[in-house]
Amino acid sequence: MGIVMAFSVRSCLAQELETRRWSHLPVNVNFAGGGYVYTAADISFDPVLRLEGVEMEKHSIPLRYTRTFELAGKSARVDLLTAYQDARWSGLVDGVPATTARNGMSDLSLRFGVNILGAPPLTGQEFVKYRARTDPETIVGLGLEVQVPTGNYLEDRLLNLGTNRFTFRPQLGILHKRGKWSTEVTAVSWIYTDNNDFFDGYLLEKDPFQTIESHIFYTFRPGLWVGAGVGWGYGGRSTLNGVPKDDVRENIGWELSLGYPITRDMGLKMGYIGLRTQSPVGADSDNFFGGLSLVW
Repeated sequence: MGIVMAFSVRSCLAQELETRRWSHLPVNVNFAGGGYVYTAADISFDPVLRLEGVEMEKHSIPLRYTRTFELAGKSARVDLLTAYQDARWSGLVDGVPATTARNGMSDLSLRFGVNILGAPPLTGQEFVKYRARTDPETIVGLGLEVQVPTGNYLEDRLLNLGTNRFTFRPQLGILHKRGKWSTEVTAVSWIYTDNNDFFDGYLLEKDPFQTIESHIFYTFRPGLWVGAGVGWGYGGRSTLNGVPKDDVRENIGWELSLGYPITRDMGLKMGYIGLRTQSPVGADSDNFFGGLSLVW
């Protein structure tokens, strides 16, 4: 069956709601996918920037590649994710209406994950037979995602598609499957390097941001499933030229998603992600996505 690519929303908030990242997959298989994401957001900036009523509209075309393999007797995978984005911001600057736009590539993300409990590395009919006879099942996985500063970035502009810094995201996840139901819980720590060329040449440092998310899925038949998820994140206080800012972020998010098999080797995923800030500085966003994936 086809595996549908997952989408994440990183430009408005440092939080993702990515589903099914710990699923048991056959090894030595390739997955590739592409899609479209529409994002509408209301953004609240630090008052000292004198930006008010800022709204953003963004169109993204993400691309993803996944390769599964065996590592030391465990099933493992690598994921490569990038996107082309076209964004437009509008609002008040010192009380005067203004707009600006950016388009180009996002930061590149590379993820490595390994299931350390459950999900043995299997191929072909061995995998099919194992999935048919194993229920219930619990899988524990570890992952590390690295966001590389390859995206479009202008050091003399406050609003950018790229971040001009590395972000490391160690991950711990648990997936439990019983019958047609699956539940998944993932904890992620976002660790940032410094941005030495922030707006007007400032040095931007950022504290780690911690997230936890949970998803539940119901599978009607292979490839056809529905899911829902919730997530919470906290942290990420900024320091600008050595001066700490009062901008600790707290976010909540939720997702609804649907997977549908088109053919044996092609799948469709669509859904909605909502993110809401619980702090004075942050963003509220609504994200609608759809995409296709192929497996070989």
